[in-house]
Amino acid sequence: MELGVYSFGDRSPDPITGAQVSVADTLAQTIERIKLADELGLSFYGLGEHHLDNFAISNPGTVLAAAASVTRNITLSSAVTVLSTEDPVRVYQQFTTLDQLSRGRAELLAGRGSFTESFPLFGARLEDYDELFEEKLALLLHLDRQDPITWSGKFRAPLENVRVLPRPYNRRLRISVGTGGNPESSIRTGLLGLPVVYAVIGGQPERFKPLVDLYRQAGEAGDHAPDDLHVTMGGIGLIAKNSQDAKETFFPYWMETMKYGSKARGWPLPTRAHYDQYTRDANSLLVGSPNEIADRLITVGKLVGAERYALQMDWSGVPQPVVMNAIELLGTEVLPQVAKEFS
Repeated sequence: MELGVYSFGDRSPDPITGAQVSVADTLAQTIERIKLADELGLSFYGLGEHHLDNFAISNPGTVLAAAASVTRNITLSSAVTVLSTEDPVRVYQQFTTLDQLSRGRAELLAGRGSFTESFPLFGARLEDYDELFEEKLALLLHLDRQDPITWSGKFRAPLENVRVLPRPYNRRLRISVGTGGNPESSIRTGLLGLPVVYAVIGGQPERFKPLVDLYRQAGEAGDHAPDDLHVTMGGIGLIAKNSQDAKETFFPYWMETMKYGSKARGWPLPTRAHYDQYTRDANSLLVGSPNEIADRLITVGKLVGAERYALQMDWSGVPQPVVMNAIELLGTEVLPQVAKEFS
């Protein structure tokens, strides 16, 4: 099982100091993190797309291109590209350019996104939420598999026997689909035979096992070989040498996000007792010591048959030295345990 990291470029005001890291500094720190992850032998780094002041990354492809110039082996992916409000032709060109620049290390993770701020920004209607994603994903796959391409749909101008360039570094661009746990998404992705990425934002990751089973069943129904069906799990957490240090450090940043979600979406605001329950033995939140996190990743990885596990460790702007230390521990202490178990 491969290990990696993902991030949205969080730059929320620090809940302890009130300071907010600038966009420029957040982007520079992101490149430092990706470079470190590559040097440590981690397999994957994903950057998500947001269009809000608390996030520095609205165009993952641009930041990943900068990262490609200072890395050698690590896969560079969006996490996610909000495909519903993008032009698939332009997105495809951005990521095939990244693929050429990195010599085959680019991955495009398409999703609907957990926020909807991009819809009014780019003139898309929320009433078309499902239909937009269906059509644009179909076009994206056609772009990857047909050269030249002829295509027509509802939401953009038709294409008539045109080449969309550049082409991927290898024969195909790896295109995955991200989901927060929607059964229909698991079925659709399985029928298409695409890799699936499950974003575990809350609750025990074990609850995704039925969805993974559904994905694999759909893949079989779509006549896709089991080896063509790939599962990535994504979780939120933080690693420190001492388990209690990790839990104490992460709590105010996690709570800051919960306050935002409670205000914006009506979530019930959890308490410290809830947090302690979620982080006990890294049960729901992957917060703890390297051994604690390794044990948890191995348990969940075996249960769902995951080939990759990615952690988000800069939640609500956890400071750079803390995140860098966590990535170091992920690569030097967690990865060897996981690699040994899955060898």
